[in-house]
Amino acid sequence: MIIKPKIRGFICTNAHPVGCAANVQQQIDYVKSQGELTDAPKNVLVIGCSTGYGLASRIVSAFGGGAKTLGVCFEKPPTERKTGTAGWYNTAGFHAKAEAAGLYAKTLNGDAFSDELKQQTIETLKADMGKVDLVIYSLASPRRTDPKTGETFKSTLKPVGEAYTTKTYDTDKDKVHDISLEPASQEEIDHTIKVMGGEDWELWLEALDQADLLADGCKTTAYTYVGKELTWPIYGQATIGKAKEDLDRAAAEIVKTKASKNVQAYVSSLKALVTQASSAIPVMPLYISLIYKVMKEEGTHQGCIEQIYDLFTDKLIQAAPEVDEMGRLYMNDKETNDATQAKIKALWDQVTQDNFHELSDYAGYHHEFLKLFGFDVSGVDYDADVEPLADW
Repeated sequence: MIIKPKIRGFICTNAHPVGCAANVQQQIDYVKSQGELTDAPKNVLVIGCSTGYGLASRIVSAFGGGAKTLGVCFEKPPTERKTGTAGWYNTAGFHAKAEAAGLYAKTLNGDAFSDELKQQTIETLKADMGKVDLVIYSLASPRRTDPKTGETFKSTLKPVGEAYTTKTYDTDKDKVHDISLEPASQEEIDHTIKVMGGEDWELWLEALDQADLLADGCKTTAYTYVGKELTWPIYGQATIGKAKEDLDRAAAEIVKTKASKNVQAYVSSLKALVTQASSAIPVMPLYISLIYKVMKEEGTHQGCIEQIYDLFTDKLIQAAPEVDEMGRLYMNDKETNDATQAKIKALWDQVTQDNFHELSDYAGYHHEFLKLFGFDVSGVDYDADVEPLADW
């Protein structure tokens, strides 16, 4: 099968197995080039392990710290006629490289919100790894079924309080235009918190604790993005922002309820990057295209793997990591500092349909978008006939 990208809206509906494996290998190569991590966790559970920051966290844990890793994800396998999801191929590539390096790696595929998958994870840990000393929570989903009530909740991307009009970039139509979003209802806010807030993170830690699978001093972190003025109305001061605030509540609650195990729980605030989640959020394709241009010119741009490697070395594996005023591990200061934001704001005010490609780094954005699905990866022959089937 010769596989070319099939893009629909903000998603690519197929993926390239060889390209995904090559993308994973590039991230592994970067981590190995940085040298071995000292005092790194050795038993790591990554909930949401197959793409973006979750995948990078697994790679840093395994190939930087030599950790055993158990991953949890929800990905679609390939068939003889149709490719699997990018996350499926990423995981297959990771497994192959981990096995070759003599590293334990296992992945459970299913609904991470369910009690059933939590129990399957517990059984696997008891059989293969024992207690975990790091739990990464990196789930991104538009809906969640509450395992206790069976009710399904859907998240909403809307501002809170007032309607909001701003610029956006339509990747489908190659068009800069204004977008107006009506404010969310209280029900939409509550549902978004149920999907994207900290409740499921707490349930995971509680399940692991009840099974006596949290090592003393275990660390756990959930990932968030805060942003600044340009993105606050749709990100910070919006339904997503309300859900992210709930992560702060959950972190404090985990520390409180797991005090006997000395569990350290943090929300990690990371920089804006092209991910499958961020591509779906209004404003973000335009904003990210502009920050890529500015930060590359400043020499401060990082991808997922560089950002997560720095998170581990500078914050996460430190005995007493520095936190911001919210108690978060703050990693996006290179993006959100006043000088950088002023440059981005100046471009934002100037950008139009006519000058968008001149003022932005959309080429860089689009390259990173394609890489998410295994396309436009250096060294891969995309005219070659490849086998879509791949297993873990």
